[in-house]
Amino acid sequence: MAEPAPSTVRDAGRQQEWAPAPPPEPARVRRGSRGVGLRPRLTLVCTVVVALVSALLLWLGWLLVGGVARSVPSLPAGTTVRVGGVAIPAERLNEAIGAAARADVLRAGLIAFPLVVAAAAVVSWVLVGRVLGPLHAVTATARRLTVESLDTRTGLKDARGEVAELAAGFDAMLDRLQAAFDAQRRFVANASHELRTPLSVLRTEVDVTLADPTADVEELRRMASVVRDATRRADDLISGLLLLAHTEGAELADVRAVDLADVVVPALAAVRAEAGRRGLRTQLRAEPAPTRGDPVLLERVAGNLVENAVRHNVAGGWLEVSTGTTEDGVRLQVGSSGPEIPGDRVAELFEPFRRGPVARTANTPGSGLGLSIVRAVVQAHHGTVRADPVPGGGLMVTVQLPAG
Repeated sequence: MAEPAPSTVRDAGRQQEWAPAPPPEPARVRRGSRGVGLRPRLTLVCTVVVALVSALLLWLGWLLVGGVARSVPSLPAGTTVRVGGVAIPAERLNEAIGAAARADVLRAGLIAFPLVVAAAAVVSWVLVGRVLGPLHAVTATARRLTVESLDTRTGLKDARGEVAELAAGFDAMLDRLQAAFDAQRRFVANASHELRTPLSVLRTEVDVTLADPTADVEELRRMASVVRDATRRADDLISGLLLLAHTEGAELADVRAVDLADVVVPALAAVRAEAGRRGLRTQLRAEPAPTRGDPVLLERVAGNLVENAVRHNVAGGWLEVSTGTTEDGVRLQVGSSGPEIPGDRVAELFEPFRRGPVARTANTPGSGLGLSIVRAVVQAHHGTVRADPVPGGGLMVTVQLPAG
């Protein structure tokens, strides 16, 4: 038989050497490897306790019966008494009665003892099973969980005591996990969708410039300007998406006393130059509005509202910012002129990548995440946010937070 060519042998060896190893099988936890379950152990403990108590009661009964028999009044000496057909001297009557009573107690106890122990074992098994039933439900729910089924809950409505606390804590943990996974999914979906535009601009500009052999310095500077704007937009998108994903469904890490009247001042200062260029009339009514929350996030709320009010305003329009207290807590209100918004589309403004009455694909400044971030931050502070259209064009956004 002819031998294969050396190159073929080397290729086969190389293929065998670099063949990927099969993925390891997922580890399965065998029931026997975890030892005896909690139900048999608790049943055994209860049964042993009942057996010990029953044995102790039998022994005490045996002693008491003998003591009672010895206390029977004795007959005169020299007389004879028949007990069970046997003539017994009166002096030994008490001993005979005590021995017979102890024998009867021991006989009855030996019959009742195994029955009591068996009944205790059966009752313990049933009761322990009913007590551990909710725990098995929690375990079964945990085993069924996957990334796609995080909405599964234990559903233990009849549980009481510590088991109810365990089930409630487990469901609360699942709520937090689901919120985190949902925020992650939205982040990935929004990022992949919105980053396509700046990346496409970058690729197109670079390809067009490289394909032009006569491109001069002016053309290169124009391309660099377009690339800079596209990268800035991508950076704004990523920053906004990260903040939105971090805030949605999250617990506040830094909670302290904050006055909303102090928060709006730097927000207005940041947009004063742009408002002046557009000829906007700005009015501020800052009354004390103490609350508790994250100062950085609350400043972001005020900043986003004011930036949106300026960015989507009309030339020569107006901008009003006010803070104060209400019956339900404290209030931050930002109103501005602008394009007319239909009332049935106001709710869409709080969805990601909505820019007023303009669709998300429009070539307008901003990332379209401002009001989405505002809603997420306000909800994290256990507050509410509402937007109402202004007659004639514009928007009035009201943030309600608990008083500090």
